[in-house]
Amino acid sequence: MKKIALGGDHAGFAYKNIIAQMLQDQGFECYDFGSYSDETVDYPDYVHPLAQAIENQEFDYGVLICGSGNGVTMTANKHQGIRAALCWRTEIAQLARQHNDANIICIPARFVSIEDAKNMVSTFLHTAFEGGRHEKRVKKIACTLL
Repeated sequence: MKKIALGGDHAGFAYKNIIAQMLQDQGFECYDFGSYSDETVDYPDYVHPLAQAIENQEFDYGVLICGSGNGVTMTANKHQGIRAALCWRTEIAQLARQHNDANIICIPARFVSIEDAKNMVSTFLHTAFEGGRHEKRVKKIACTLL
């Protein structure tokens, strides 16, 4: 059973809850890092703990949702072991896994329907990394000290 970490801000709150229920219904183990209401919050307070938990291999994948998707994506990608992908179409979610081995999908709740969001998350979680020619590129993503 894959373990999925979910999080976001107030703009993603409603979508996060619907997606969490969908994932639980599909047999995934889910943990909600917040936010826990639609009241205004600072998304980094929820994104950093989620990203750290994925880096520590406590969870297999993450789902982050905010209004535009940009803030949660930028924050998550500050973590060296994270490859967060901003997705607004199912094909992008698929390619994020196939070519980039993304471990967090970020969704712009104000710009996609809940049905599209659900389809993107499902596609993301059921798509494998292709490896091969993409593997060496992915290994070059994280910044390392020489």
